[in-house]
Amino acid sequence: MSITVFVPCDSAALAAGADDVVDALHKEATARGVSIDVQRNSSRGMFWLEPLVEVVTAAGRTAYGPVNFQDVPSLFEADFLHGGTHRLALGLTDALPYLAKQQRLTFARMGITRPLSLDDYAAHGGWVGLQKTVAMDSGDVVQTVLDSGLRGRGGAAFPAGIKWRTVRATDAAQKYVVCNADEGDSGTFSDRMTMEGDPYMLIEGMAIAGLAVGATQGYIYIRSEYPHAIATMNTAIQLAQAAGFLGENVLGSGKAFHLHVRKAAGAYVCGEETAMLESLEGKRGIVRAKPPLPALEGLFGQPTVINNVITLASVPIILAKGAAFYKDFGMGRSTGRLWRWQSQWPPDQSGAGRRSAGCLCA
Repeated sequence: MSITVFVPCDSAALAAGADDVVDALHKEATARGVSIDVQRNSSRGMFWLEPLVEVVTAAGRTAYGPVNFQDVPSLFEADFLHGGTHRLALGLTDALPYLAKQQRLTFARMGITRPLSLDDYAAHGGWVGLQKTVAMDSGDVVQTVLDSGLRGRGGAAFPAGIKWRTVRATDAAQKYVVCNADEGDSGTFSDRMTMEGDPYMLIEGMAIAGLAVGATQGYIYIRSEYPHAIATMNTAIQLAQAAGFLGENVLGSGKAFHLHVRKAAGAYVCGEETAMLESLEGKRGIVRAKPPLPALEGLFGQPTVINNVITLASVPIILAKGAAFYKDFGMGRSTGRLWRWQSQWPPDQSGAGRRSAGCLCA
């Protein structure tokens, strides 16, 4: 019987040599006559431990890291496939201080699921929000987002539901939903992690937005320096459409929503929403004067919902569990913000002492 081993396929893990580790695992297992099943999961966000190798044991997933391909023979010698002691042994993954102190919502599947597995996504709560959406009045969907307190997670913190309500109330033959994934600030990675590690969450959020406001077309404008995210999102869209979560008849609702990926122009200014719209239209990315607001005259002059990756990725859990559930994550008037500050920066090797958000900026 094969023993399951997880090695992340996230860009950070790849840059740290994850593919070489996978090759070494297969080579060493073959030489020893051991049967292993190597699965490529997403990253848990502990980049200082990448490549993080996890083994499914009777006690749960056991972590080792950071693992270099040269460490693989000694891991086998230490019987890591059964949780053996090794200098890189970290113990049960869920018990690591960095993870144990968090309550993850949008990042709940990170490191657990295989990014492009529809089965994994569904098994961990995926599509519930979209399934509820198709059974609801679109106005009730928008009101749920409003009541949740969800704000723009790209930095402006504008209430997402107000944008949605404006677009829904505006008459137009065509409406759009645009995801601003031009994550250009130094040291930022939550958008990339989401698209590479849990792409269906973003797809579901955008589909919910489309059905809520009456948009039939959506675009994800992805930073050109994110080739893995672009490839993952393109594949995920194809698989989601084939499964009925996108296309002309979303989940049998009779409503259409089509989703497309567009590579960004490589200009920092295109992270600004109106410059991004100019770029999407094939023009030079230059900031537009406001008014009119994009919610009234956005992409190709039509009403457009524009939200950040994490904003849209937060939507499925809001529809799945209700506005009150999400609203509770916040303080005072700042509801639905999801921050849990802990201790101080920087972390030690275990992650202890890290100043962290309750769900990794989600």
